Amino acid sequence: MLNSLYHALDPIAFSLGPLTVRWYGIAYILGFICAAVVIGHTARRWKVSLTQDDLFTILICLIIGVIVGARLGYVLFYGDGYYLEHPLDILAFSQGGMSFHGGLIGALLSGLVSARLCGVPYATLADLGSIAAPIGLFFGRCANFINGELWGAPTDAPWGVIFGGAAGSVARHPSQLYEAFLEGIVIFTVLFLLSRKRPPRPQGTFIGLFLIMYGSFRFLIEFVRQPDAQLGYLWGGWLTMGQLLSVPLVLAGIAVLVWMYRTQRPQEGKPSLSISDESLG
Repeated sequence: MLNSLYHALDPIAFSLGPLTVRWYGIAYILGFICAAVVIGHTARRWKVSLTQDDLFTILICLIIGVIVGARLGYVLFYGDGYYLEHPLDILAFSQGGMSFHGGLIGALLSGLVSARLCGVPYATLADLGSIAAPIGLFFGRCANFINGELWGAPTDAPWGVIFGGAAGSVARHPSQLYEAFLEGIVIFTVLFLLSRKRPPRPQGTFIGLFLIMYGSFRFLIEFVRQPDAQLGYLWGGWLTMGQLLSVPLVLAGIAVLVWMYRTQRPQEGKPSLSISDESLG
């Protein structure tokens, strides 16, 4: 085993007086900016009508939904009763604790709001968002690695990393980087290439594929990822909360693809105004 891969990365990017900027925060900012760019670019290619105001509305709703959902998801799924005794700590974002599955629920719910405000079909907006989401996942998992958190199980592999601290002095799988590659690069590449088809694939194609791929990749990676200390394994010495939450994603993705296959609804944007509509103004 190669024991020279020591984790010595600083989670703080820089400090300006009392202001401390962490790589994790930068990852969120980059993820949201890239999401807006990808959504706008793909919408134009699909000839889906989205104005700059629409993109701004979608971005604001997405930020609120993801952050609130991710935090509440962590509290509910991984808190193990702690936050019932310390409810004020729910707002202690600086102490860490964000759940992807909660963030996904928040993003889907906020999508309902932004779709209504922008006049875009929800399924089309969900497809656009699912193409952009893997970029944020990539940045987020890289930030997890920099923070030295969510590390993997012990390994004898030559690329094992010694994280130190609570992880001990044993080499572990850099599961954060596995997730960055599979959940970020692979999913984005697949969905982006599929999105280039003209005319666009039917509504629901991309959100369905995203749910299936993410759920499958996350389920597999959990086998080499150390479970959260406060929860441990839920059953049989191998089932983790991440796996338990990922199974419904795969099933939901399959259901969406079946629905897509039956309905074959085209991607579309806001309905254009007719001459009679414009005259009413």
